[in-house]
Amino acid sequence: MSSISSVGSSTTSYATTGTAATGTSTTATGSASISGTGLLSSLGLGSGLDVNSIITALVSAQESGPQAQITNQTNLDNNKIAGLTALSTSLSGLQAALSELTSSTTYSTYTASLANTAVGTATTLPDATPGSYNIDVTALATAQKRISAASTGASAVGAGTLTIGVGSKSINVSVSSTDTLSSIASSINNASNNPGVSATVVVGVNGSQLVLTSTSTGVANGFSVSASSDSSSGLSALATTLNTPGSNEASDAQLTVDGIAVTSASNNVSGALTGVTLALTGTGTSQLNITQSTAPISTAVNDFVTAYNQYASNVATLNSYNSSTGQAGVLLGDPTLAAIQTQISNVLGSSVSGNSIGTLASLGITRNADGSISLNSTTLSNALANNPAAVQGLFTGTKGIATQLSSVASNFNASDGVLQTQISSITTDVTNLSAQQTALTARMAVYQQQLVKQYTNLDTLMTSLNNTSSYLTQSLDAMNNASSKS
Repeated sequence: MSSISSVGSSTTSYATTGTAATGTSTTATGSASISGTGLLSSLGLGSGLDVNSIITALVSAQESGPQAQITNQTNLDNNKIAGLTALSTSLSGLQAALSELTSSTTYSTYTASLANTAVGTATTLPDATPGSYNIDVTALATAQKRISAASTGASAVGAGTLTIGVGSKSINVSVSSTDTLSSIASSINNASNNPGVSATVVVGVNGSQLVLTSTSTGVANGFSVSASSDSSSGLSALATTLNTPGSNEASDAQLTVDGIAVTSASNNVSGALTGVTLALTGTGTSQLNITQSTAPISTAVNDFVTAYNQYASNVATLNSYNSSTGQAGVLLGDPTLAAIQTQISNVLGSSVSGNSIGTLASLGITRNADGSISLNSTTLSNALANNPAAVQGLFTGTKGIATQLSSVASNFNASDGVLQTQISSITTDVTNLSAQQTALTARMAVYQQQLVKQYTNLDTLMTSLNNTSSYLTQSLDAMNNASSKS
C-alpha cells in the first residue's frame, strides 16, 4: 500500500497530528484581501491617518478567530480521512490474501503421473482424488480407414450419388460423369455438413486410390458408404469397395483400472477415474499416482503473511506517537482502529477445535513483538506433507482462522461498514467547512467595504473641518492686519 503523505494537494502527513495539526490550512488562510486599494490609497489625505493599515488590521482581527477554527478543523478532518483510507487499503490487501487462503481451488490442485510413460500421460481436474491405481492398456482406439481399388488418375468414375454416413449423420455427394477420384475427394472434404470423414487420393505404382478416414477414433465414429440406385456401375463399385471392412477398422481403447474393464472411443480417456484424464499412447501396464499439490497452499500462506505484515506496519504508523517530536499518528486512540486490532488479534491467537494442527503457531506462524508475524517454512512444509487436509481445515470452514479474519475485515471495510461510513461523514464535514470558508470570505469583504465607507465619511468630515479652520484662521489674520493699520 502506498503511504498517505497528503490529502488533496496540501494536507499534512498522517503521522503529524496533535500540535502539528494546527499547521497550514488547506483552505484560504489569513485576512481577506483588501479590495479597492486604489481608493484606500487616497483615503487619509484629509485626516492624515494611515487608513489602509487601519482597515487591514481591523479585517484581520475580525477574521482571525473563525479562520483559525476552519483551518484547524479542516486539517484535522483531512488527516483523519487520510488515516482511515490508509487503514481501509490495508484491510483490502489483507482481504485479498484471505480470499486466496479460503478459496477451494487453492486446495484442489493435483498432479497425476504414469510410471510407464510409454503408456501415456495423465492430467487432473480439481475434483480428483489422491490415490494409486494399476493401469493395463491392451488396445488403443483407432480410426476407421477404407481404400478404393486403383484406377487411372484422370479417369472419370461415373455419375451418381455417394452417401457417406457416420452414426445418425450423413452427406450426399453428387458425382458427375466427368468427376475423378480427386474431384470426389475434394467434394467430400469441402462439404459443409461433413459428418466426420476425410478423403485423400494416394498415387501408387498401381494407380490412384481414394482413401477415406474417420476424423475421430472409436467404433461409434466408423463410417458407411453407399451409392444411389441410379449411379453408374463405376460409382457403385467404388461405394461397395469403400464399404467393405478391411484391416483398418475403427476400434475402442481397451484398458483396466485396478482390474475394472474400461472402454473409450478416444485415447484421451476421461470419466473412468473422477477428475483424471489419461492420454494413452501405447499398450502396456503402469501405475498411476495421483497426489495433491501443496504448492498453491504454501503460496497462499506466504501471501497471507506478507499482507498481514503490511497491514500491521500501516497500523503501527497510524497508531504511533513520537515522544521526542510530539508527533502522533492520525488514528492514535481512535476507537475503530482499536476495535479492528483487538478483533483481528483475538482471531490470530484462537484455536480451531477438532483440527489436529489447531493454531497458527503450530503451523509455524508466530507473532513478533512489533506486531508482525513470521512463518517457519519448515514447519509449514512438514504439515503440508503429513496432512494437507488439516492445513485446509485450519484456515477454511465456518470456524477456520482465515474465514474468521475475512469476516472481521469485511464487517469493518464493507461499502456500508464502519470505515467507509466514517470517511463519508468526515468528507461531508470538510465540504461544510469549505462552505463556511466561502461565507467567511464574503463577510470579510462586506466588512471591509463598510470600513471603507466609514473612513471615507471621516476623511470627508476631516477635510471639511480643516478647510473651515483654514478659512477662520485666514479671516482672523485679515482682521488683525486691518486693525493694526488703523
